[in-house]
Amino acid sequence: MRKLTTILMIIPFLLFGALTTDAAEKEERTWQGESVYHIMVDRFMNGSNSNDHNVDPKDPKAYHGGDLQGVIEKLDYIKKMGFTTISLSPIMANESGGFHGHWVEDFTSVEDHFGTLADAKRLVEEVHKRDMKILFEFIVTNTGRQHPWLEDPEKKDWFHDGVSEGQEGWKSELPDLNTANPEVKKFLFETAAFWINETGVDGFRLDSAGEVSKEFWSDFSQHVKSIDEDFFLLGEVQKHDFQSIAEYQSTGIDAFVNLSFFQTASETFKQAGQPLDELYSVWERNKQQVGDPKLMMNFLDHTGSERFTRKAVEAGHNPITRWKLGLTYLFTSPGIPSVLYGSEIPLDGAEPPANLGMMNFKVQNEELNHYLEKLNSIRNEFPAITNGDFKELHNQDGLAVFKRTYEGETMVIAINNSTETRVANLTNLPEDMQMRGLMLDGLVRPSDQGVYKLGMERETADVFVLEPDQGLNWAFISFAGGIFLLFVVGVIVVSVKNKRSDES
Repeated sequence: MRKLTTILMIIPFLLFGALTTDAAEKEERTWQGESVYHIMVDRFMNGSNSNDHNVDPKDPKAYHGGDLQGVIEKLDYIKKMGFTTISLSPIMANESGGFHGHWVEDFTSVEDHFGTLADAKRLVEEVHKRDMKILFEFIVTNTGRQHPWLEDPEKKDWFHDGVSEGQEGWKSELPDLNTANPEVKKFLFETAAFWINETGVDGFRLDSAGEVSKEFWSDFSQHVKSIDEDFFLLGEVQKHDFQSIAEYQSTGIDAFVNLSFFQTASETFKQAGQPLDELYSVWERNKQQVGDPKLMMNFLDHTGSERFTRKAVEAGHNPITRWKLGLTYLFTSPGIPSVLYGSEIPLDGAEPPANLGMMNFKVQNEELNHYLEKLNSIRNEFPAITNGDFKELHNQDGLAVFKRTYEGETMVIAINNSTETRVANLTNLPEDMQMRGLMLDGLVRPSDQGVYKLGMERETADVFVLEPDQGLNWAFISFAGGIFLLFVVGVIVVSVKNKRSDES
């Protein structure tokens, strides 16, 4: 009897499953369709105790024990959240105390706290097995302060006089490599080829790219892409204006870190009640000055700044709520979304290095994890989110509504950063459609006058797909009713048989 009851209970699920159809074949994922999870290797996961020499988790400036084996062990965790690419802090061998990877001692060795070259190669292989990509941060601007080259008379011309400028924290006052020197250039080109050929990495993140000449990057780009034509270069131009970025686009660098997005979005979303006007203003400046703004990497947390969580807490707001609104905009506005490790907890921290605490996998926030899964799923399912244009439909009193359209597909993003419920009357959408919410499951249909009255509660966000108005799906309702009736009848039959069996 128990078997019969179990069969009756699973019939509805089997029949509902039979109604689903195979999803249309997706377009091949381009870099603007990626979502990135950025990892500070030393602060992520300790996968091997064999390399834990001079580790002190209580000292924010010391090694904490994270390594490449730890990253490998957490790849499924990252993939489950929906991320398609991981980005690593520099893994080159560093001088003592260089947990961050910027005090380079040996450009062609892996920092022994992190593992070995074999570990790096295995990490790339495991990433690729999961249909993901991986970026290494590649250093060209400097060495560590005690690098042997500094004492080598034959390499005197390998450095500029003085130290690197415009950098802060662990990047400041480092010996500044002379990338215009043909020998330095040759060495760096050979180093790039080494990492590509030895590991199969998919791309480099070029920190402080704006501190190096455009001529160098043009030649560098040609060099790495002669090895791998699909090799991806992500540059960071320290100046916070799009004109500076535009000047480097002709060099062959594929995408750029969007510091303007970070500054504006993190300040806007850290607390409720702030207007959202500046978000679209940043986009418009981006669009005017940058060739393809969809190839800008956007983020809310930065290794060189206090955590977004800290900003929200200091403003007296719930960081979970603040993260959900910020992430919605991050994942649905044009660009490549990047999330710093630990944001999903959400990790707190003041200015560096306090912002780079050890990831605690024992502390999880299911609400944020699930939210990230849904946002990544939307990006994967709807090409308009990754490829579409971007237009503002409404922006008033803290409620902003944006539209993204691509090849007949339209998505509408609504974010209410107000402390009160807000309503937007949308008139420039097709009248024979409906807006179906993918995050909050809302449904908005137009009035007889063709107006979509969109109401959003305080501090909420939703992503809507515009689709034909189905009205009430009577066929489905009838089917569901029939299944439920069948289930009830089955339960009654089983109960009667059980009663007769007990009486006998």
